Amino acid sequence: MKDQFEKILLAVGFPPGKADTLARIFMENSLDGVYTHGVNRFPDFVDYVKKGHIRIDGEPECVHTFGSLEQWEGNLGPGVLNALRCADRAMELARESGIGCVALANTNHWMRAGTYGWRVAKAGYIYIGWTNTIANMPPWGATKPRLGNNPIVIAVPYRDEAIVLDMAMSQYSIGALKQKKMRDELLPVPGGYDQQGNLSVDPSAILDSQRVLPIGYWKGAGLSLLLDIVATVLSGGLSVARITAQRAERGLSQVFMALSLERYSNRALVDQIIQEILTDYSSPAADAGQGPVLYPGERVLKVRQENQTGIPVMASVWNQILTLA
Repeated sequence: MKDQFEKILLAVGFPPGKADTLARIFMENSLDGVYTHGVNRFPDFVDYVKKGHIRIDGEPECVHTFGSLEQWEGNLGPGVLNALRCADRAMELARESGIGCVALANTNHWMRAGTYGWRVAKAGYIYIGWTNTIANMPPWGATKPRLGNNPIVIAVPYRDEAIVLDMAMSQYSIGALKQKKMRDELLPVPGGYDQQGNLSVDPSAILDSQRVLPIGYWKGAGLSLLLDIVATVLSGGLSVARITAQRAERGLSQVFMALSLERYSNRALVDQIIQEILTDYSSPAADAGQGPVLYPGERVLKVRQENQTGIPVMASVWNQILTLA
């Protein structure tokens, strides 16, 4: 899979180093079972490159710094590469000051939000990061999209891996709804409304109405709004409204925060504290038919291991990718 991605990226003009990194991230997202931002999203990424929305030569640069906080300009470069650089910079600042925060303007879709949570947490830092998006979710009580589903990630180191919460502000991400539609599957719980205003488990009906359901109803809508405001203010970049006015999801605003654990007085006890919390968390008997109680990111570890023998891909998606070559 990585070789196929890399071949296509080289063909559309990416230099070898960038093509290698991008191909690896798209593959790793798929390996971890996040097909919506891996193999399924790859054709859209190439399309955005061909349309000029993603600038192959766009490089992120620091434009303002004040203590452990920095503002960066993404220059509409590939969102994955910009995000990797800014996540790494947040860790560099955290090593110096205990905490590092990088706010990034004018970047592109970073694909899987959890990529950066895994990266930072496995390096030994606590991570909090989020992005705004094009408007794809109505405010609570409204029928027209004005909010992004603005994914947020919170991650902490755990053993040799991490605990990673990666979630959008909608009950299901747009990518998850599209994947369910492609598979002709219904949702386990309502994910939005149909055009008649009824809660629905039909992904096609929800996509047609453009009325995805915020997590926690009004709470998710409010959190989405505040994530957009903070990302826009800190980065000096575009808000959901201004991104949407472009009619293409580009020029996003993102925040990357890393907190170093090394200087904390209880650093030696962190692993023990986390283990005690997880032991209590997983102790209740699972509800019938629901499977075991898993912490955020634990399912990813299981899927990653299962997919070592081969990544399942929808034939229609893979055939589309082969045509890109």
